[in-house]
Amino acid sequence: MYNLIFWAILLLLGYIFGTIAEKRHFKSIREREEKFKMLPTIMLKKPLNADNIKEVKLVNGNVVISVDFFKKFVASLINLFGGNITAYETLVDRARREAILRMKEDATDASEIINIRIETSSISKNTKSIGAIEVLAYGTAVYR
Repeated sequence: MYNLIFWAILLLLGYIFGTIAEKRHFKSIREREEKFKMLPTIMLKKPLNADNIKEVKLVNGNVVISVDFFKKFVASLINLFGGNITAYETLVDRARREAILRMKEDATDASEIINIRIETSSISKNTKSIGAIEVLAYGTAVYR
């Protein structure tokens, strides 16, 4: 009986604190995206304008975000019955956006970032569940 109560408390705490942390992180992401909206990031291999290029530099951004207990629980239930695991979609969205922002922060005063690539991997203790997600964004910063 005590195990069930303890488990329910962990589930509730995971939901509350996970939701608070996720909302704070999304707010931070939106604010920083607004700051960097004038820095174009494109997947093209060549710059939009090849004139007057002074320097090019490899830039990257990396982030590791862990999964909270509530998301793991919801994902396990959906995995049992099948379906789209929306609990992990917000996790992946946050991680990708954060990695791109960190890459942009690495490219201070760049005119644009070209040839961007995003690598995603999961980090887990065992093969049955995700413990955290790692996202690496990298590209070539062009300075004029």
